[in-house]
Amino acid sequence: MAEIKCIGIVTSGNDAPGMNAAVRAVTRSAIYNGFRVKAVFRGYKGLIDGDIHEFKTQNVSSIIHHGGTILKSSPSKDFRSEEGRKKAFENMKNEEIDALIVIGGDGSITGARIFAQEYDIPCIGIPATIDNNLFGTDTTIGYDTALNTIMECVDKIRDTATSHERLFFVEVMGDDAGFLALNGAIASGCEEAIIPSVMTSEEKLTNFIHNGLRKTKSSSIVLVAANENDGGAIHWAEVVKNKYPEIDVRISILGHLQRGGTPTAHDRIIASRMGSASIEALKKGLRNVMIGIDNDDIVHVPFSKVIRENRRIDHDLLDILHNISI
Repeated sequence: MAEIKCIGIVTSGNDAPGMNAAVRAVTRSAIYNGFRVKAVFRGYKGLIDGDIHEFKTQNVSSIIHHGGTILKSSPSKDFRSEEGRKKAFENMKNEEIDALIVIGGDGSITGARIFAQEYDIPCIGIPATIDNNLFGTDTTIGYDTALNTIMECVDKIRDTATSHERLFFVEVMGDDAGFLALNGAIASGCEEAIIPSVMTSEEKLTNFIHNGLRKTKSSSIVLVAANENDGGAIHWAEVVKNKYPEIDVRISILGHLQRGGTPTAHDRIIASRMGSASIEALKKGLRNVMIGIDNDDIVHVPFSKVIRENRRIDHDLLDILHNISI
């Protein structure tokens, strides 16, 4: 394997709070270990367009507390084609980039895997997505911040729900995974969570209305994981309105506010650990692996396993939610 002298960094896919902390850690760890660093702007699109700039330690000063990504991110249909990836590789060669650190979610890891296989490039993935849906790591960068944002929003919604004795369906992101909906529901004292991987039937919802809202609650909040297949919060609100017109039902879709904001201490710390670990992985000769955290230890998960396996919902947490929401 050729000696690595210059490392490229790219943030790809949807932004997540803590990405900047990861960019900072990769840049400074690389420089500390004697590598040159080149930052790719606007995701894989920037790799194809040649939007690449050398980074020094001062380029990442005072960014650890900012949300989003200073490198920007942009979807790239061209990178899905052989022609697009060939152009990206040529730009890497022209910039003398020997290895690539990819910070992003499942789509970004998938792209890195294909790219690495085609051109024999050492690639290391850093999991950054608010969805927390990547196999091989207990948590992803951005998840904790998004979860805290949901909790703060639901706390505010609870005030008006209680004042008016309303039932609120609050839709959160999650990419069909449901981790934000389930853990957000537990953290904010919600009465139910509707998630795609554990489909909530209308019969279950009816039981919830009768046993929870009607008997013991002055208000109720249900978190719904956004899901195109069933219409999300709007669908479930309509179901209740049609069956129980006497219930005052409201909908709140939190949307992209979940992606923004100052990253929590937890997200800054894991981003810093993962960023540093990505450089250590390259020094050890590892390639085509994602940096993960398992029981607070750094682990290296092959791209093939990350993509092939699905991270599953802990059904014990569902039981806890139902037990403590009576």
